[in-house]
Amino acid sequence: MSSVREAAMPGDTSPASTVPSPTLADIKFSQFVPGIHEESQMDELSAIVDAELSEPYSVFTYRYFIKNWPELCICAKLGDKVVGVVICKLDQHRESFRGYVGMLVVVKDFRKLKLGSALVQRALAVMQSSGADECVLEVESTNTGGLRLYENLGFIRDKRLERYYLSGNDAYRMKLLFPLPAEMKEGMINESEMREQ
Repeated sequence: MSSVREAAMPGDTSPASTVPSPTLADIKFSQFVPGIHEESQMDELSAIVDAELSEPYSVFTYRYFIKNWPELCICAKLGDKVVGVVICKLDQHRESFRGYVGMLVVVKDFRKLKLGSALVQRALAVMQSSGADECVLEVESTNTGGLRLYENLGFIRDKRLERYYLSGNDAYRMKLLFPLPAEMKEGMINESEMREQ
């Protein structure tokens, strides 16, 4: 996000001041917390997903993920504003304990901070600490940024799914096997540290 210049008032000869662009260090991460503020958190999550993703989701989809796996719904906030979220699940799939990234959303102005990678890394850390064998997800075949993000995290293209999205576009099913590589683990924080932020 580029620096924002404040508009000078007529007759003001002082130079316009600049507001520094936020960095990843300015972002606070937290897991979804069921309870008293649950509906307001749900509203924030659905608003950002509806605004940024092309696929429509019902409130029941959010509730399915969040009610069952609140620790795998991780929000990124700048001040009081939600600027990113990852929504995942973790359950038995045939003979493996499988994580699944259902939604990853980052507000456009914050994508250059590598916020999407930071959110997914936190979810992967929770999955691994919970005993996951693998994690899968789908990415639109035309989404080069998304494909690059997941490949940089160690995911591989497992299969192509024809006409997977409502737009008619294909998707790639991507897969990551646990345990995570040591260099990825070094950059992650553990679950208890995330709750404290």
